[in-house]
Amino acid sequence: MTAQDLHDDAIVIDGLIIAKWNRELFEDMRRGGLTAANCTVSVWEGFQATVDNIVKSNQLMAECSDLVRPVRTTADITRAKEEGKTGIIYGFQNAHAFEDQIGYVEIFKQLGVGIVQMCYNTQNLVGTGCYERDGGLSGFGREIVAEMNRVGIMCDLSHVGSKTSEEVILESKKPVCYSHCLPSGLKEHPRNKSDEELRFIAEHGGFVGVTMFTPFLRAGIDATVDDYVEAIEYVMNIVGEDAIGIGTDFTQGHGKDFFEWLTHDKGYARRLTSFGKIINPEGIRTIGEFPNLTEALLRRGFSEPQVRKIMGENWVRILKDVWGV
Repeated sequence: MTAQDLHDDAIVIDGLIIAKWNRELFEDMRRGGLTAANCTVSVWEGFQATVDNIVKSNQLMAECSDLVRPVRTTADITRAKEEGKTGIIYGFQNAHAFEDQIGYVEIFKQLGVGIVQMCYNTQNLVGTGCYERDGGLSGFGREIVAEMNRVGIMCDLSHVGSKTSEEVILESKKPVCYSHCLPSGLKEHPRNKSDEELRFIAEHGGFVGVTMFTPFLRAGIDATVDDYVEAIEYVMNIVGEDAIGIGTDFTQGHGKDFFEWLTHDKGYARRLTSFGKIINPEGIRTIGEFPNLTEALLRRGFSEPQVRKIMGENWVRILKDVWGV
């Protein structure tokens, strides 16, 4: 079986895409052979603005139903593969949209949200992000975790502070994830996770999606798809081949204004960080080049079963554990 044959046959899941929503994006997802993706519909937005985002996303998906389908269950991921479409999982990168209402968690689950990151870089009512002094998971946050467990929304900790992350991992009765992170063992950065943090989440039944965002990769903007594979291998050696997947953090189609919005607290307040030049690793600059990742994993010496797990099978298993279906 060639690398392309394996890619075409495999379940391919991206655990985090925050690209510009349009038909061109969906066409590129099909070009890349993507079976499903966790697509961000909320970062700094509150309840109403997030609902508005979901309304627009639903409309676009209906207009592009020849390319994509909504995902509410892991069976929907299988259907997407069979239909030759890409399944869209709605995800948040911040629990801010829950505001101070525990009942909103179930409302968003009913609207199709399957994964929610507890904080985005800074503090909210749930806990603290990775760019701020970490006060840990709040009492309200514990109630939010319990409700997410109950309704079947996965807790994501990628942009979350170390103490809050540890407490969510211990509090949650369902597996939690870093949907898109890199190891600080290869490059020290506030967004990267230490060997100890990676080991801790895996030891508690959690999951790690590895990102390729070049400011966090060892080679920076000079990175290639092989540097991305190096990071995947590093993480796998810590968490094992059953607790790892892909979470690219593709920002395809967005311009400078979008990154300015992301890198300021609440989208407008103090600057949190500056990424500089944003360019994806050579060989996987666009979602359409996803098959190159399968080829690079094989070239690195990963076995076919390992590649299938990393590219999507592990995501399906862990999502079924959380969603229940």
